[in-house]
Amino acid sequence: MGEDARALAELLEELKRRSGYSYERIGVKTHLSRSTVHRYCRGSSLPAAFGPLERIATVCGADRGELSKLYRLWERADVARDNAATSAPFAPEPVPAPEPVSPPLPEPGPGPAPVPVARGRKRRWSLLAATLALVTLVGASSLPTVTAEPPPARRILAPMWTLRPQPVARELLGVTVSSATGMMPAFGVGSVRLWDSRTRWQNIEPARERFDWSTLDGLVEGARKAGFPVLFVFGGTPRWASPSAPPTAYPDGSRAAPPDDLADWDRFVGKVVERYRGRIEAYELWDMANHPKFFTGPVERLVEMTRRASRIIRAADPEATVVCPSMGQLAEPASRRVLERFGELGGYESCDAAAVKLHARRAADPPETMLAMADELEQIFHRTGGHANLWSTGTDFETPYQPPVDPDTAADHAARFYLTGLYARYQRMYFYSWGSARVPIVLQPAGGPPTKAAAYVERLGQWLAGARITSCRKGAQAGLPENLWQCDFERNGERFRICWTHEGTARLPASGPAERLDGTRVETGEITGTPALLRAASS
Repeated sequence: MGEDARALAELLEELKRRSGYSYERIGVKTHLSRSTVHRYCRGSSLPAAFGPLERIATVCGADRGELSKLYRLWERADVARDNAATSAPFAPEPVPAPEPVSPPLPEPGPGPAPVPVARGRKRRWSLLAATLALVTLVGASSLPTVTAEPPPARRILAPMWTLRPQPVARELLGVTVSSATGMMPAFGVGSVRLWDSRTRWQNIEPARERFDWSTLDGLVEGARKAGFPVLFVFGGTPRWASPSAPPTAYPDGSRAAPPDDLADWDRFVGKVVERYRGRIEAYELWDMANHPKFFTGPVERLVEMTRRASRIIRAADPEATVVCPSMGQLAEPASRRVLERFGELGGYESCDAAAVKLHARRAADPPETMLAMADELEQIFHRTGGHANLWSTGTDFETPYQPPVDPDTAADHAARFYLTGLYARYQRMYFYSWGSARVPIVLQPAGGPPTKAAAYVERLGQWLAGARITSCRKGAQAGLPENLWQCDFERNGERFRICWTHEGTARLPASGPAERLDGTRVETGEITGTPALLRAASS
């Protein structure tokens, strides 16, 4: 047993001891067997998803800090298991004789057990997903079918779907500009988001009523010349507006709290919108608002700030899009709870779009692994009456410290980040980032040449220009190899399909060539992790 797995088991056992419950009693409350609870608490078994541990800890009275610690321990133990070259490092241990317990007392029905975050393993899908899966099996007969091969070791589940044709917005292919130079991408993208660009509130208004617009002016003008719609991000309260608050993760003196007087917030929002009316397309009302390095105020305060800013923006620029504060680190239960509470308080009612940080856990992981989290978030939004217009506005702040991804894999992952967003039916996907060379997947350093990853993103944008998406599917449920993904499109009466794998290869029959993102033609029908475009056979 590894150190993290041991620490996880010790924390679970301590929570059990503190609660006074037996293993059997916890099992009744969490809809798990007594032996399963015992194995988790003893460390002789590690669940494939965090959900069962979260239920056990919650029943035992764990607070938010303990839940977060438990998740981090499980995540590290799970990574260690995934990386192990040998089989099952967590061998089952004998289960002791049952403890003497009193019969369980009847309790109010809590409803079905929460659906765990299924990190590429076992997972339950809703009736809606099952219905969409049945619908998807119909049609597209003139496009090439796929011959099955044995599935690879990594299995990623995703519901397939078919809808009325929906336009693929050019703005879907977004990037976060993390440069203050005013330079813009020298390759084709659809929209830009300004963050890590010295455009935080602290940078623009370093003293009350004293503004420095120079950096933001340069960025907005650069985007205008390049033809990129701009998403401006609020955040980073000035020190003067909240002097006693903790600092943010940035060295500019900004504070991770709301201003002491919300009149300062109202005035700043008004100044920004008044100055950039018609030049800034959308406003994200805070970045990473559920993380203490970015925002430490109560959720109720965040909802009030959102309502006030929304009213100001809509009055000053009715054409602008209002995007609710973004939420990140959503694999952690405490972080998801802030998002859910924001929805329960009606925060999303004030916005045109909801922003989350949807991304793979590691840049080297297949982008398709983020679909498990997309499903979890969809359920939260459904429970709270939240938003259907979802934008992914980047990653977590640990991303720059991850190791570089090799250029070929980076190019595949950059393109598939957007395709996976399409699969999850997100309206915008902002890749993190443009302008920096200190990220695992580099698109283009400011002043430097575009990389292979940038070329793939540009080519994908050309494939999708003017297209309408009709369906997405993958794996055995659609009669495909388990590793193969495909989305179907139409444009000007012609149909085409984009196919790729999350690992390994899949083979298509020799019914016509396919074109890969690198420009090569696939005559053998072999589909790899580099997305390929297949056109419908002519009738």
